[in-house]
Amino acid sequence: MINQDTIVALATPSGAGAIAVIRLSGKDAITIADSCFRSVKNQKSLTNQKTHTIHLGHIVDGKRTIDEVLVSVFKNPNSYTGEDVVEVSCHGSNYIQQEIIQLFLRKGCRMATAGEFTLRAFLNGKLDLSQAEAVADLISSDNEASHQIAMQQMRGGFSSEIAKLREELLNFASLIELELDFAEEDVEFADRTQFKELIERIRFVLKRLIDSFAVGNVIKNGIPVAIVGEPNVGKSTLLNALLNEERAIVSEIAGTTRDTIEDEISIGGIGFRFIDTAGIRETKDVVESIGIKKTFEKIEQAQVVVFIADSLNFKEDQFIHSFKIEIEKIKNKYPLKPLLIVANKVDKLSEANIESIKTEIPQIHFLSAKKGIGVDELKDKLLSFVNTGALRNNDTIVTNSRHYDSLSKAYEEIDKVKHGLDTGLSGDLLAIDIRQALFHFGEITGEITTDDLLGNIFANFCIGK
Repeated sequence: MINQDTIVALATPSGAGAIAVIRLSGKDAITIADSCFRSVKNQKSLTNQKTHTIHLGHIVDGKRTIDEVLVSVFKNPNSYTGEDVVEVSCHGSNYIQQEIIQLFLRKGCRMATAGEFTLRAFLNGKLDLSQAEAVADLISSDNEASHQIAMQQMRGGFSSEIAKLREELLNFASLIELELDFAEEDVEFADRTQFKELIERIRFVLKRLIDSFAVGNVIKNGIPVAIVGEPNVGKSTLLNALLNEERAIVSEIAGTTRDTIEDEISIGGIGFRFIDTAGIRETKDVVESIGIKKTFEKIEQAQVVVFIADSLNFKEDQFIHSFKIEIEKIKNKYPLKPLLIVANKVDKLSEANIESIKTEIPQIHFLSAKKGIGVDELKDKLLSFVNTGALRNNDTIVTNSRHYDSLSKAYEEIDKVKHGLDTGLSGDLLAIDIRQALFHFGEITGEITTDDLLGNIFANFCIGK
């Protein structure tokens, strides 16, 4: 699977910048870099330098100097990939970056594929597979919560928990297998009482990890929130207030928003993706009708629905009656989606009006999107829909759908083992289910892999990592 050649890639984002970092890894990384490097004060060779040292000099192509650089040397096995690694920090000109990379290619390097540095780290035992996947999650994290989870996983919090369970199960599996060798003598090496206790503990941990995926997936990908209601109730104004910028066009003309507008912010470290939708009403306008159709599509996709109305309309008894009917329709159609009922333009109501509306609709939240009244309280309500207790307690949270799938399959096999123990199933049949559970545990940390699996995982990495 792993090539032994030396690879090179830009490790920083492409494009012009103050500094760029070019990374080499492989058995000839230091030799190739040394052939193009001239130190500033003396003619020292990079091959003779200690690991984890930095050297000032120039990258040269024959007699031509390309740039003044800092070269970092990391010798195997004490490097990110477990191989010899060199990182060249040069000036961030596109021209300089390409000239240095092309020079290294001519000297014998090969361009790295997506995720190949981390793939080598995994294959050389520097990271297990779940830690390697956390590297990609860390790079893509765009809020505090997703960053915290990725850091915990990259440090081995998740994989160490799985590895410990796998080791204990493997020890019992070995004893069960040993019993099969002495089947004719009818002996038990594995204490069934202790084994039952272990199985119960594994079931408990697996169930907790599987259940955490619902929260973890939301934290990783953000929570889509659809803002819906009739035209001119302040949906776009609320979106602008939540984002604290003029993201959506606001006007007194009904039907101004004809398509969905989306943007994301972080609230309490959790990403929320707000979707401003076209106002729901009867219309003959073809374009507006398409926008209203998309509104219902976005409600289907959203995990939270904010149903907003104009406070002034609540002065009419008929409107309150019809509004309650609309609330029930949404609840019946989307029973699992949290629904936030919002009355906008509260600044135009008296205290008596507010109390009267609360009597009719106790769960309603009042705000003025235009003046910012009640917007922070709305954010707090949205945050309350996310169970972040696990984050505060530093518990392991599963965010990867591949891990979720393997955990679910392992749980099914452990359930079979439990049933076998309860019904006195023979050791040879127990061993089959135990082996399958161990297989699914191994899929998570990488003890068991295929080239296709690794290819799919690392293809999603950026080049240079």
